[in-house]
Amino acid sequence: MRIEHLTLPVSDPTAMAGYFQHTLELPVEHDRVQLGWTTLQLLPAGGLPVGGVHLAFNVPHNRFAQATAWLDARAQRQRNAEGQQHFTFGGRWDSESIYFTGPDGLILELIGRRRLPGSERRGAFHGSEITCISEVGLPAASVADVQARADAVFGLQPLSPPTPRFAALGDDEGLLIVTDATRRWFPEQRVLPNAQGLHVRVSGVTAAAAVLDDAALGWCVQSE
Repeated sequence: MRIEHLTLPVSDPTAMAGYFQHTLELPVEHDRVQLGWTTLQLLPAGGLPVGGVHLAFNVPHNRFAQATAWLDARAQRQRNAEGQQHFTFGGRWDSESIYFTGPDGLILELIGRRRLPGSERRGAFHGSEITCISEVGLPAASVADVQARADAVFGLQPLSPPTPRFAALGDDEGLLIVTDATRRWFPEQRVLPNAQGLHVRVSGVTAAAAVLDDAALGWCVQSE
């Protein structure tokens, strides 16, 4: 699955666009940010809450050390309660991650997935090497219910064994991170998930023009 387009409500679209352009070195045109094959569209939040939105960005796994050095020059990494700030995941994840906080309290992540192709780039990392938004966090009153509906609507299966409070649905290129609405985001475990006003458009699923949404929690996923 690929996340092709994501609409994100923000408190100040101009300031947020500036962050993506100048801090993360990404191409920006007006209210649109290009992250590889994903277009991120920034909209005024109006009365919608901001903060607690989780997005992960894929980077080539063989460039992860360089991507980490690049990020450290631009942001402070998040840590868990033990002070750890670099995370290696085995099993079906087969990846490594670092997390950082963006404007509006965005919970952002760089992730290198070892099953995906590496890069031939050398030298210092640049933000243009980000290949996509590969994860978007979606809070749920019932993770099991959203998982069942995602299977029925899109044919999405969990990347790793789900739990009652967490399910990663999709594959290395794109995941819906469905989390219990009362479960605070890893690694700091301080911020509750929020996806009010998020509209996600995906490709590479079993049904076109299908919709998965949660009216109460304010998010929508639609297939091309």
